[in-house]
Amino acid sequence: MMQRLQSGERWLAAEIALRGFGLFMLALCALSTLCLYHVVHRPPAHHQPDAIEFALALGAATGWSVGWSFLVEGPGLFRLVDLPARHARIVP
Repeated sequence: MMQRLQSGERWLAAEIALRGFGLFMLALCALSTLCLYHVVHRPPAHHQPDAIEFALALGAATGWSVGWSFLVEGPGLFRLVDLPARHARIVP
């Protein structure tokens, strides 16, 4: 697996799995947002937020950012990049 990442070779199974994970995270985001909408609009109108509302908001924000990054980039998120010598702390 590391050889494929280093060489930049495309791997269909990784493409499908990682982009599928991105779709799953976006679906989780949509579900969290829908549940959060219903929880926030329950009576009384101006209630204090509880732990469930914070957890749903966290799920929505995390699902949105992680989902889009995995859907758009896929395995490219794990591509090795060269660091300039002045920024490298450990010399391989």
